[in-house]
Amino acid sequence: MKFLKTFKNKYLIATILFIVWMLFFDHNNIFLHLQYRKELNELKADKKYYQEQIDLTRKEVDLIKSNPQAMEKVAREQYLMKKDDEDVFVVKE
Repeated sequence: MKFLKTFKNKYLIATILFIVWMLFFDHNNIFLHLQYRKELNELKADKKYYQEQIDLTRKEVDLIKSNPQAMEKVAREQYLMKKDDEDVFVVKE
C-alpha cells in the first residue's frame, strides 16, 4: 500500500522519467559520453606517441646536421646510397 502511494507522487515519477530520458534517449546520453571519453583517451595516447616521435626525429636531425658521419650512416642505411666503387646488397628478414 505504501509502495503504491510512493509511485503516485507526481514529482517522483517526473524525476524518474527525466533521469531515464537523460540516460538513454537524449542525444547526449550516457553511452555517447562513455564513447567520447574512450575516444578522447585514445587521442591523448596518440598525441603522446606522436610527440615522442617528433622529439626523436628532431634529435636525429640535429645529429645529422652536426655530424657528417651520422649523415653518411643515414644515407647508406635508409636511402641505400653508395659510393661509386661499392655494391649494395639488401637483406630482408
